[in-house]
Amino acid sequence: MSTDGVRQEHEQHPLFLALVFVGGLLFGVGLAVSNMAQPEVVLSFLQFADFGLLFVMFGAAIVTGIVFFGAPRVLGSAPLTGKPYERRLKELDRNVVVGGGIFGVGWGLSGICPGAAYASLGIGNYAILWGIVGMFVGAYVQGYWRSTPTTSSVGTTKAD
Repeated sequence: MSTDGVRQEHEQHPLFLALVFVGGLLFGVGLAVSNMAQPEVVLSFLQFADFGLLFVMFGAAIVTGIVFFGAPRVLGSAPLTGKPYERRLKELDRNVVVGGGIFGVGWGLSGICPGAAYASLGIGNYAILWGIVGMFVGAYVQGYWRSTPTTSSVGTTKAD
């Protein structure tokens, strides 16, 4: 789970994996019920022919916003770690822009984002396995490329 090979504190909580499983289960069911696990629906959205994905995204953003702003006030601290909620801001840098652009091209070509790809397997779309294999190969190549020191960037090449 952690990127540095050391188990994080939250990963040691006995309910962490169960909570991750329940979250993934809810996410997959939500994608399947809303038909967002079907690449044809997503491609229709990207061609401006069907805006159903937009309504699903707004619905998810509203629910997430309520939880994001409401949980710290109601719970006070994270249930699994007991630590206070805090925001982790990611700086908008070249890697975010380039990675987002590459992600968008892949999304447009395959008609599916990574989370929806797994949900698409659950509804019997086994052709999406090619896309999932492509995602893993792409992630591996990127990680290998960023972790390989170059002559111009020695010491700053470790992947996130």
